[in-house]
Amino acid sequence: MDKVNLAEKFAAFDEHWSPRIVGRVDDYEVKIVKIEGDFVWHKHDDADELFYVIDGALRMDFRDRSVDVAAGEMIVVPRGIEHKPFAAEECRVMLLERAGLVNTGDAAPGPLTNHAKPI
Repeated sequence: MDKVNLAEKFAAFDEHWSPRIVGRVDDYEVKIVKIEGDFVWHKHDDADELFYVIDGALRMDFRDRSVDVAAGEMIVVPRGIEHKPFAAEECRVMLLERAGLVNTGDAAPGPLTNHAKPI
């Protein structure tokens, strides 16, 4: 039961779209990720995702609308909903996701596909 300093964890890596595991809650992983630019359209058929913006701003694109999420705000993407995160400038995000969830969901594996690793 040690505390986690998120600023130190974010300082330990530079890659975008490469989530890092900083904790676990039951069957869920608490992850941090730096995002910048466009991600891929994808969905998770059997898992919700929580995005909490720590620093910066992201836009969550859905097929029928977009939602701007600023620092201190969060959005939950329900299972089965196609979405695409975007950040014009680097944004630091905390995620709460079921353990083992692949970041690109049902999209074909590509350069942005990452399996989160502990940091």
